[in-house]
Amino acid sequence: MTDSPIPLLPRAFYDRSSVEVARDLLGKTLWRRTEAGLTAGIIVETEAYDGANDPASHAWRGQTQRNAVMFGPPGYAYVYFTYGMHYCLNAVTGPVGQASAVLLRAIQPSVGLDIMRERRGATIPDRDLARGPGRLCQALGITTTDNGADLAGDALWISETADAPDLIIVATPRIGITRAAERPWRFAVCDSRYISGRPVRSRDVQSTTP
Repeated sequence: MTDSPIPLLPRAFYDRSSVEVARDLLGKTLWRRTEAGLTAGIIVETEAYDGANDPASHAWRGQTQRNAVMFGPPGYAYVYFTYGMHYCLNAVTGPVGQASAVLLRAIQPSVGLDIMRERRGATIPDRDLARGPGRLCQALGITTTDNGADLAGDALWISETADAPDLIIVATPRIGITRAAERPWRFAVCDSRYISGRPVRSRDVQSTTP
């Protein structure tokens, strides 16, 4: 368990539906500790995946060696490699055997930006350091060696955010997938410059989730 003075998210936080967890993760802080130092950022974009009930989920066709972590207890990291070049970080949710998860799509960097820039490139602007799931993992130094990591551990954890502002949250269809893309299970912080794609303006949102 990390010695962070900021309260970690309890296991019960993750033991709910992926849609609930995906929404509630916005505004929380994702932390990463490596030999290079400490990095962190506020979560501003997520997507929910609902196991066997979701054709877009890696668990839709059942358990495999690759997705086995999804079938375990909630509150652990499911990390996979995609397109031969990107790692993606998910938080396992729901009860054992359900295999639901939340993809962490983007963070607003808050700690260790110099370390992130060493990994991503010296001229990368703050906005692009961790905007998108592949960039997020590269900026934080997350790979499949972190698959199965406890999200309340010493190397990778999610906490409350000190002095967290009030957020306007919008639900949209998921992006970057071909199956069940119409489900409104992508959640983003309105007016954030750090989400993937174009920012969602609060003035354009008629129905929001506080």
